Amino acid sequence: MRGPVGTLLLMVAAVQAVLGVLFALDVSWAVALFPFEGRTPLSNIFIGSIFLAAAASTWWAVAEGSRRAIAGIALDYIAIFAPFTIVAFLAASGAPADRAPALVAFGLSTAVAILVGFWLLRWAIAVPWTDPRPLPAPVRAAFAVFILALVPVGTALVVQVPNILPWAVTPELSTLFGLMFLGAAAYFAFGLSDRRWENAGGQLAGFLAYDLVLALPFITRLPTIDAALLPNLVLYTLVVVGSGILAFYYLVGHAPTRLRIRTRPGVSRPDDRPLPPEVA
Repeated sequence: MRGPVGTLLLMVAAVQAVLGVLFALDVSWAVALFPFEGRTPLSNIFIGSIFLAAAASTWWAVAEGSRRAIAGIALDYIAIFAPFTIVAFLAASGAPADRAPALVAFGLSTAVAILVGFWLLRWAIAVPWTDPRPLPAPVRAAFAVFILALVPVGTALVVQVPNILPWAVTPELSTLFGLMFLGAAAYFAFGLSDRRWENAGGQLAGFLAYDLVLALPFITRLPTIDAALLPNLVLYTLVVVGSGILAFYYLVGHAPTRLRIRTRPGVSRPDDRPLPPEVA
C-alpha cells in the first residue's frame, strides 16, 4: 500500500510494535503509559501482546496492499477505545491528585484514537475488495469459535467476575481487558461479515503475534500456578497454541493464502483467483 496513508499506517504499526516489546519486557517508563494500578508482569505481557497484535494486523493489510482490510482494524479501534475513554475519565474523576493527570492524558489519547478509527473506517470502506480468494472453511469455523469464546469471557471480565483470567487482576483491569476481548470479537465478526481471505488475513496476523508473545509465559507458568487457576490456564494455553498453529499455517505454510506483498495497490495478479472448493 503506497501513499501517505500507507506510510502513516506503517509508522503507527512500528510504534505499536515497539510499545508491545517494551510492555512485554516490563520496561518501567513504558508500562507507566498505561496508568491503571495493580498490573503484574503477566498483565504487562498481555498488554504487550495486544499492541503487537494490532501492529501485525496493520502490517499485513499494508503489505498485501488491501485498503479495504483496514476497515476491520478501524472498527477494532472504535470498539476498544470508545469504552476505554469513558473508563479513563471516570477513573480520573475519582482519582487522587497525583494520579488524575495521567488518567486524563490516557483518556485524551484514546479519544484521539477513536477519531482516527472513524476516519480510517470511512477511508477504507469507500473502496471495494480487490482479492477474490474466499475465506477457507477452517478459518471460518475458527472465527466463529473465537467469537463464541471472546464475547462471554469479555463480558464476564467487563462486569468483573473473578478468576476468569489465569492470573490475578484488579477489578479495573478486568474491565479493561474484557473490553479488549470484546473489541477482538468485533474484529473477528467483521471477518465473517464478508467471507473472503482479504477480510481475514489481518485478524490471523494479529492472533499469531498475540499467540507468540503469550505462549511461553503461559507454558512456563503451568507448573507453579495456583490449583484453582490451573484449568483456566490450561484452556487458555491450548487456545493460544492452537490458534497460533492455525494462523501460521494459513499465513506462511498454505501457498494459496500466504502473504504476497503487492507492489501496485488494487491490481490483481495471475494467482489472485478463487480457491477451488476442495482447497477453500
